[in-house]
Amino acid sequence: MTTLLLATCNQGKKREIENYLQQGLADIRLLCLADVNVNADVSETGATFAENARLKADYYSLRTGLDTLGDDSGLEVMALGERPGVLSARYAGEGANDDARIQKLLAEMQGIIERRARFVSALCISRNGSALATFSGQVEGEILFAKRGEGGFGYDPLFFYQPLGKTFAELTLEEKNRVSHRARALEQFKIFILHEGLAL
Repeated sequence: MTTLLLATCNQGKKREIENYLQQGLADIRLLCLADVNVNADVSETGATFAENARLKADYYSLRTGLDTLGDDSGLEVMALGERPGVLSARYAGEGANDDARIQKLLAEMQGIIERRARFVSALCISRNGSALATFSGQVEGEILFAKRGEGGFGYDPLFFYQPLGKTFAELTLEEKNRVSHRARALEQFKIFILHEGLAL
């Protein structure tokens, strides 16, 4: 079995990625930073999701010697000039939780009719501190006026996905992994692993 390090401590991300990769790449054992006792943070100084994904993947692959998949993702709201964007995780300040970020977003969206938004995900696979490939995906939706659903994480309870008539927090993990921004990036990653002959 091949080991792949996921450059995050976010258990929600790990669960989604693990679930997705089990279909087609079942021989990959996915670890997160807590599993390898690494607690050093990488400064996400990139101007794009792809740059931040690469910073994380390069750093942790060099530090641990493990092939590493970096993920950076976030929410872009059209009426807010595509904010919070790359600052999605730090939108309400360092150390803020999902509820604080959601409340900040709702406060900023108060009185705004235009609610279009998109989730964006970028992945980067690195080996020994050097990026091998990057992948990206996005999904369009809209921001609701109040939270709906108990699943998911991050901004999922506010993100309404019209084709299924639900927020991302109302989707099952299987449903989410068919339509999400991360799933679209992971599909490209899977194709790269399977068809480019990359030996992890």
